[in-house]
Amino acid sequence: MIMPWGFPRGGRHLLLASASVGVFLLAPLVAAQAATDEQIQVAERWLPRFQPSTLSRSEQLSELEWFIDAAEPFRGMKIEVVSERIATHAYESKVLARAFSELTGIEVTHTLKPEGDVIETLQRERRTGQQLYDAYISDSDLIGTHFRYGDVVALSDYMRGEGADVTLPTLDIDDFMGRSFVTGPDGKLYQLPDQQFANLYWFRYDWFQRPDLRRRFKELYGYELGVPVNWSAYEDIAQFFTEHVKRIDGERVYGHMDYGKKDPSLGWRFTDAWLSMAGAGDVGLPNGQPVDEWGIRVWGCRPVGANVARGGATNSPAAVYALSKYLEWLDRYAPPEASNMNFTEAGPVPARGHIAQQIFWYTAFTADMNKPGLPVVNADGTPKWRMAPSPHGAYWEDGMKLGYQDTGSWTLFRHTDAKRRKAAWLYAQFTVAKTVSLKKTLEGLTPIRRSDIESEAMTEVAPRLGGLVEFYRSPDRENWTPTGINVPDYPKLASLWWRHIGRAVSGEASPREALDQLAAAQNDVMDELSRSDDFSFCKPSLYPERGRQYWLDQPGSPKPKLADEKPQGQTIPYDELVRSWRQAH
Repeated sequence: MIMPWGFPRGGRHLLLASASVGVFLLAPLVAAQAATDEQIQVAERWLPRFQPSTLSRSEQLSELEWFIDAAEPFRGMKIEVVSERIATHAYESKVLARAFSELTGIEVTHTLKPEGDVIETLQRERRTGQQLYDAYISDSDLIGTHFRYGDVVALSDYMRGEGADVTLPTLDIDDFMGRSFVTGPDGKLYQLPDQQFANLYWFRYDWFQRPDLRRRFKELYGYELGVPVNWSAYEDIAQFFTEHVKRIDGERVYGHMDYGKKDPSLGWRFTDAWLSMAGAGDVGLPNGQPVDEWGIRVWGCRPVGANVARGGATNSPAAVYALSKYLEWLDRYAPPEASNMNFTEAGPVPARGHIAQQIFWYTAFTADMNKPGLPVVNADGTPKWRMAPSPHGAYWEDGMKLGYQDTGSWTLFRHTDAKRRKAAWLYAQFTVAKTVSLKKTLEGLTPIRRSDIESEAMTEVAPRLGGLVEFYRSPDRENWTPTGINVPDYPKLASLWWRHIGRAVSGEASPREALDQLAAAQNDVMDELSRSDDFSFCKPSLYPERGRQYWLDQPGSPKPKLADEKPQGQTIPYDELVRSWRQAH
């Protein structure tokens, strides 16, 4: 639906909810106070800072006037919000919080913390009921936690009810690419996407185009050097650059980059979402059903087990294959120091110019990979590298998710003071409103709106972003999704992964042993949750163990071991891939 613009200068508006979430009709509140001339001048002063936009100048001004009017009852208040420390949120903290404060008279402190600290603080507030922040931007990975515990506001209900008078008429929920990621099995929206970035394949386009390297690769492997479609091709390319090419322009090069330090970030490496790339789960989007990419099986909405003997896939043959390939590639094809690095330390390494490809690369690094003077950037500012869809493992099937998408989303607690919650909700919407969202996307390169990614402004910058715009405009985008609703308590379960995977990295346990222990630990947590009074619906209810073979004989996941886990490598020319995206678009 096209939303009405031209808000009356007479003041705030009564928002009448329709049957569709996020679509509202307007009716003026007769007694409301209009924005003053001084406030309008503030809005006009900020407008140049919010360019470009998908809105016209008059539409932007109307949206800003709505915020001014809707915030009138809250002028003079101070609110505090928190998010992880990435470029997008830094822009919000430094620019958008200040703009909102000047426009509305609501003073915002937008604190930035490491992601783990944000989740820990959110969990502490949930457990204690003590209000620590007025709103959080936390990963949508917590959707399974939020809808089960019932501690956060269901935004679908809030926008129609208590928060109707402070819900932006032009919010346009249907424009958000990550809407399905923040929707519970009850169909309700629990969080509002603020930023998102995918975990993709990264490679040196300039090297892959060199005739001498292309000729040599085909002589060795029998097919063309290009974007790997499957893990077999990725492995061949990793071996080619590490063991055959070895040096380019006199510098030692490697065909793979990863990290292996026993650190919480090692858990993200797998839950974001290595098993899905291998093909361990079931077909289904945004997450496999009934078995998801964590290997957790559900019946309806009840988690019933993570190990194969209970119908799960955390320790399935496909999961063992996934962990084994991770270890093999880290040992054979990555720089020697990679195994002692964590996520933060490993992130900048490809920009140094000696890495040929990386299977697990977050698009949030795009801006840092584009800085002038880097070995991976041309003199004209265009990248020597490109991003593309990740290759899939031997167990992957059409219709499965193929990778991870981080979606930081606004989250409101039920126990928050109602007036403070409304003020925080206004700020949350301001940070994603169409007036500011395109400019914010260009600052942080974490797009959330279809209208922004389709804009002419994004077309203009696309040549400098190495495939980011083309990817988000393509249908392939739908195969990259966050952790879903099968995970009943994300913080408790996520903390298990790095400890158990770390034992395999250090050699303390074989891949099978580490995953057996991880699956058992996940079952233990879910069994504990099944006896908890914290939530009464969609509780875990573990299946009795029936033996591995029973479940491996059933269709879908868990899948029996393949006779050949390294089929023929397949590649596709990058330029052909991009053309197919444009045609599909």
